[in-house]
Amino acid sequence: MSGPVIALTGATGFIGRHLLRALSARGYRVRVLLRRPVEVPDGASGAVVGDLTRPMNMAAALSDVDAVVHSAGLAHAMSGTPEDDYRASNTEATRRLAEAAAKARVRRFVFLSSIRAQVGASADGIVDEAAPPAPTEAYGRSKLAAEAALAEVGIDWVALRPVLVYGAGVKGNMAALLQLARAPYPLPLASLRGRRSLVSVESLAGAVETVLRAEAPLGRPLLVAEPDPLTLPEMIAALRQGLGRGPGLVPCPTPLLGLACRLTGREEAYARLSTDLVARADGLAALGWAPAGTAREGLAALARSESRPA
Repeated sequence: MSGPVIALTGATGFIGRHLLRALSARGYRVRVLLRRPVEVPDGASGAVVGDLTRPMNMAAALSDVDAVVHSAGLAHAMSGTPEDDYRASNTEATRRLAEAAAKARVRRFVFLSSIRAQVGASADGIVDEAAPPAPTEAYGRSKLAAEAALAEVGIDWVALRPVLVYGAGVKGNMAALLQLARAPYPLPLASLRGRRSLVSVESLAGAVETVLRAEAPLGRPLLVAEPDPLTLPEMIAALRQGLGRGPGLVPCPTPLLGLACRLTGREEAYARLSTDLVARADGLAALGWAPAGTAREGLAALARSESRPA
């Protein structure tokens, strides 16, 4: 292989695993940066072990690297994670890795940030890059602070702010939604009208390649979202279509549904998936990015892939 060398962090995580496969398939030589000695993931051209929170000497890891794709970090949790933990893993580790990359003369630093660096769990109107960022919790603040740190380091950088990401192996709210779609009984969700933007891991990988290939300096955050936001009932219907079933949705008064979620400890997840959060990826589109498909198609494909025997 003779393609550009990419240093990838987070290669064993949900998004990182997909990025490793996608970038390798597109001809990049991907060197994975691992926290501990493990078997080199399939598709990697090599691996370097090191602690991103203390990158004392990253010269070997970043030697001859064209770009860093930084997807490692402390993932968003429903609640309970101390702000200092987010700051250490998402802000300071990013700053130190970027400083090492600048010292190694890496051409570009691609940071996997989050829509939560821009807004809270919901938003009125359509979110775009022109609006001043206003994160509402520790996770989003740590991602926004990491972006600010990148701007100070002296390296060409770009922060991708994806909305809710879905794909094979997904965890969190989307995994819970898939489990719900598999239920054999009708679901009382037809009355929910909140719309949410989504992005598949395939579309996200395309966004990463788009910014890797961009010739002009970037130095800014870019939202990543497929252009067809869906309501929660539409998500369930798409997943069930992938399972070869009808929507199986019935109406229920939303106050009653909210009460049931509170009583079962699912109030926060319900709030995240039943309110509006619609984003527009104008900056990426201007660079030539297009999603891999529609959200309905992607969710149906996800359900089909997750239902196959291992």
